[in-house]
Amino acid sequence: MVSATTDSLTFNTKRAAPLRLADTVSDEIAAALFDGRIAPGDPLPSEGEIARQFDVSKPIAREALRLLAGAGLVHTQQGKVARAKAMTGEPLDRIYGYAVRSSLKRLQEANEMRLVLESGIARLAANRRDQKGLTLMKQALEVMRSSIGEPEDFTQADIDFHLGMALATGNTMIRMQVEGMRSVQREVSELFSRRSNRSKADWQATVLRHEAIYDAIAAGYQAGAQASLVAHYDAADIASFEVANG
Repeated sequence: MVSATTDSLTFNTKRAAPLRLADTVSDEIAAALFDGRIAPGDPLPSEGEIARQFDVSKPIAREALRLLAGAGLVHTQQGKVARAKAMTGEPLDRIYGYAVRSSLKRLQEANEMRLVLESGIARLAANRRDQKGLTLMKQALEVMRSSIGEPEDFTQADIDFHLGMALATGNTMIRMQVEGMRSVQREVSELFSRRSNRSKADWQATVLRHEAIYDAIAAGYQAGAQASLVAHYDAADIASFEVANG
């Protein structure tokens, strides 16, 4: 728990500058959130205390908190102290969600973005193999196998699998980025699942492609992990966009 008393400084205020003070203050508070000086759920100091620590006015402190709330880093409520939120990809997920639902072109662009990012993620996951990520990937595979023919459960397991791959890298920023792409993944997966001619063999082939990715990552085979990921996207793109273009 972070102390918000006047006896100790929660933030590093040495970099405060007269130009765009609210940005400077919000940057320092964000740094405290990212490096763990303020944990999710912790209360932030009051506007008055923030103003005192940074030697700025209360309106500047209020604007800094507004910027952080807009970025999804803190939760503010009138009459109550602001509280830190967990670092997730939720704000980005909302933006991507609006984009992919706006047009097929945006959805195709977003899926291209996923391929570019996740091909590198697969390599790094195979290099680091964080156990938390490997465990989630394995659990997701089990759910996928038992959810063949059930689009909703299968889609969620698919999303969990790719999050597990991100967690296997041990990289917080990658984890947040993949969380931010859930809307894209959900839209593509649902398109894939809505194919009127989708057979049990199609579902099983999807599971096999994910198994190949997992096996390569678990074995530390970086090139194989990347190749399996690209092969999966090639197959999923063809099937999914048949529906979208139909």
